Amino acid sequence: MILLDFLVPDARGYTGFLTLQSIVPQTPIVVISAREDLAVIEAARALGAAAFLFKSRPLDEIAANLREVDAGRVIFPDSAGVNTTVAAIGNRISDLSPAQHAVLMALTDGRSNKQIGFDLDVTEATVKAHLTAIFRKLGVSNRAQALLAMRSVLNSSSEESA
Repeated sequence: MILLDFLVPDARGYTGFLTLQSIVPQTPIVVISAREDLAVIEAARALGAAAFLFKSRPLDEIAANLREVDAGRVIFPDSAGVNTTVAAIGNRISDLSPAQHAVLMALTDGRSNKQIGFDLDVTEATVKAHLTAIFRKLGVSNRAQALLAMRSVLNSSSEESA
């Protein structure tokens, strides 16, 4: 099990969650946050989190919830549904290869093809090939449309104060 604070310093929105999910897909991820925002909770559920827990809850309750997740239960506040927009993009992202996922996450940080290639130790031509596959899998035709498609996953964290 991974316990992930929603506000990860080097991630925007659910990019940290998505990265972990691509690295260890069979490991349950529990999101914990001080932010009690229904949209953020629904996005976590849509992306496949095992639970969404509030930091404001007593430690005993959090520990009990973690034991329940360890036993296979999914835990979300009763008011949380599934954000279908986020679920759709999450399904498309789950079809990406690990390399394509890394390129997409770098793209969401605003990096150029050259920067992405340098950071991932691949050629710029390889980055372009990955972007072509990413665009096809996301159902978009360019970088701007890819970023717009990712908007619901990226825009969740800007106001949080841990």
